[in-house]
Parts: sequence; C-alpha cells; structure tokens
Amino acid sequence: MAAVIFDDVSKTYRTPRGTLRALDRVAFTIEPGEFFGLLGPNGAGKTTLISILAGLVRASGGTVRVMGHDVVADYATARRAIGVVPQELVFDPFFSVRETLRIQSGYFGLAANDAWIDELLAHLGLADKADANMRQLSGGMKRRVLVAQALVHRPPVIVLDEPTAGVDVELRQTLWQFVSRLNRSGHTVLLTTHYLEEAEALCGRIAMLKQGRVVALDRTANLLAGTASTMLRFKTDQPLPEALARQARVTGRIVQLKAHDAAEVESLLAALRAAGVKVEDLEIGRADLEDVFLEIMQAAPVPDGVAA
Repeated sequence: MAAVIFDDVSKTYRTPRGTLRALDRVAFTIEPGEFFGLLGPNGAGKTTLISILAGLVRASGGTVRVMGHDVVADYATARRAIGVVPQELVFDPFFSVRETLRIQSGYFGLAANDAWIDELLAHLGLADKADANMRQLSGGMKRRVLVAQALVHRPPVIVLDEPTAGVDVELRQTLWQFVSRLNRSGHTVLLTTHYLEEAEALCGRIAMLKQGRVVALDRTANLLAGTASTMLRFKTDQPLPEALARQARVTGRIVQLKAHDAAEVESLLAALRAAGVKVEDLEIGRADLEDVFLEIMQAAPVPDGVAA
C-alpha cells in the first residue's frame, strides 16, 4: 500500500478575471518509508497540494489518499495518518510549550502521551522551554514547537512545508537529525523547501512542479546525472561577454557556467581570457540540484491558464 497517492489532482479558483488553475492533473505516488521532495518556484502549487493532502482545501478534480484512506471520504482516519508542519508560525499565546503539546495530543485522543512529549522536547532542543509561554519564544523556537505538534500523535506520514525557512543553522541540523531518524524507523516524509541542498542531501526521489504541473519526477541521483556534470564557479567584478552571460548563473560576484567535459571547461576559460575577464576563487565541481532545478524550470513550457 502506498503512503500517499495523488491521482490526477486539479484545483481551480474563480477570480474576477475568470478561472485560475492552481493544479493541473498532478499525479504521483509516495511509497512507505520514502523521503520525498516536492520542489518548485513560488506559485507552483506546492502549498495548495499539501493543503489538499491535509484536508484544508478541497480539490476540484482527482483524489488523494493517505495510507489507503481518501482525504475526503475518510477524512478522520486520513488526518490521523499525517502530521503537517506549516510554513506560517501559528500558535496559541495562552499556553506553555508542554500544554500546547498536551492539547494537540488530546485532539487525537491521546490522554497519556507525556513520555513521547518529553522525547520530542529533548530531540528538538525544547526541554528547557517546556514550561515557557509560547509568546516568550523566539521565531526559531516557535517553529520547533510546530514540528513537535506535527509529530505528537506519531503519524506514519510527516509533511514538512518549508520547515527551515528563516531559521538558524542549529535548528536545521537538530531538525534534520531527528527527522532522518524518524525516516529510518519507517516514517514517510514529504518535504518542500527552497534550500535545494537540503533536498539533495535528504530526498531519495523528487517531483518538481511548475505552474501547477509536474515537470520532473525521478530519483535524485538520476536528476543529477541527467544534466551537465561539471560546473565552473568563480568570482568577478567585470561583466561577462554576451555569449557567456546568456548561459551563466550570476549571484552577486559569483558566476557559474555549466560544462559537459574538460574540453568545454577549457573553452569557457579561453573565452573569459579573450574577453579580459579577471576571475577569482576559481572552482570546478559537479552540478548540484540547484543547477538541475534551474535547467528543468527553464526548459519546461509554460502551460496556458495556470497560476503564475
């Protein structure tokens, strides 16, 4: 039995300008125990898809199942099977951390859950904040509590929607160590993130959305193998010649150019020398998931009538 099934899922909204299609027949399956990545630019439909999975939004077409349970026809059982960490910091300011987790446990009928709550607090670095009011916590600490809330009923499927957005390095490391441990113990994890190095390190398979459609779906290793295997990275304060500028990825002073082999690397360096471009901190390395992502997004056609 699959952990999660998206079967031709579509979602449209009515707007003053007509119909807006946020999702267009999205279809893929996540197997039990997978660490699965769902990637896409802002507005691609990732959060809409997760909201449908969580029962917060009703799909216009298609079906979604969690551990065999339809999220509409068998919503109560389906919701017990998932724990969702949302993007937004949502909390009740009137309770302590421990009280918040006990209340969340009560939603799922768990009256004696303190042992697991203590384990969550310890693994997420919240043990010393257990009796602190939620209002007293920093943004990073509040996000840790959201993770604990999603896990408090031990769901077999864990959904992480941008869980490390705007948080410090320590929280990222703590969170990924704990979630990876849960994944190794059999939990299925669905992750959306804009930190593509996280997805590359953690996810065995990845689906990429562009404006409501799946434009790539494969094992992470296969996606990486399917693009240019070499990247030329360097810093410069000078403009690139037009021919190179069209294919370069530029972030501030950092320039990245893709090459398929050593001969192409030599050709790129020769073109830079001929143009008088002075380079610093030159590196030659393999393409990463960010390179693959940009290549796929640029190559994928823009569907008609889909939200930007």
